[in-house]
Amino acid sequence: MTHNPLRRTLLALGLCALALPALAQDAYPTRPIKLVVPYAAGGPADMLARMVAERLQPRLGQPVVIENKPGTGGHTGAEGVAKGPADGYTLVLATIAHNGAVKLYNNLRYDPAKDLQPIVLVAESPSVLLVNQSLPVNSVKELLALAQSKPGQLSYGSAGNGSAMHMAAELFRYMTKVDYVHVPYRGGAPAMADLLGGQIQLLFESLGTAHPHLKTGKVRAIAVTGTKRDPSLPDVPTVAEAGVAGYSSVPWYTISAPSGVPAPIVNKLNAEINAVLKAPDLIERWQSQGVVALGGTQADAIKRNQVETVKWNAVITAANIKVD
Repeated sequence: MTHNPLRRTLLALGLCALALPALAQDAYPTRPIKLVVPYAAGGPADMLARMVAERLQPRLGQPVVIENKPGTGGHTGAEGVAKGPADGYTLVLATIAHNGAVKLYNNLRYDPAKDLQPIVLVAESPSVLLVNQSLPVNSVKELLALAQSKPGQLSYGSAGNGSAMHMAAELFRYMTKVDYVHVPYRGGAPAMADLLGGQIQLLFESLGTAHPHLKTGKVRAIAVTGTKRDPSLPDVPTVAEAGVAGYSSVPWYTISAPSGVPAPIVNKLNAEINAVLKAPDLIERWQSQGVVALGGTQADAIKRNQVETVKWNAVITAANIKVD
């Protein structure tokens, strides 16, 4: 057997080169991670992202920095992440706009289904139909009667076109034939501000961020959008109970990354975020606000997105929903 020192050296260098990417992924993260929230600060997506980031930081040993980047119904921030480096250092808190209602948009400069991959399901939270205190309605039936007597005069707000707020309201419009005006904002927080101020009359707000405003008495809850009453608002009926049979809309959230992020990094993030979502204090706090922590595998997140996309594509087509 002939020993070739040069060959052995080249072989060793080749093995080292193969090992470097694996070592780099094992060491991940070595610098701060940015979690983009593609909506204004203070809304439901922002609230969830900040609570996860706060607990994820010590587990990863690096800062997890929130960056609010609203615009285009949540797609300005998400597009930036999708087109950015696929190294696991820039993530996005994704919503129905990215995970289920993409059919609504004709002119996106990226394809959320192909350019982003969900890492993990974060949470789900039914919305609650809120009305301004000055609106003389206390039930869905009274709201529909008022809307029918004033066609096109009531307005509802949303976090932007394709947001959970928008889709819940458009499903309600489709199923009840109510005639009202959509006012899109750059996030849930500014929409809520205008509901409180009386500039709009209705809002399908996330339960997670609705509770503090309900306590002020400036808004009233008349129905929740889930399939059953929520323990945090036991006296508030579901929209279906209130007379719109078959109605349900339950927003869900993922943390997603560019599609090219390597599997070892995705798996590490999935494992660490799952650990965060199992923290008793987080679960308890979210439950008190009507938010359910989810977690699970990446495959679970992909499946949820696929199922919801089928549902909302059908709604968008049947209701002929168009971007304002």
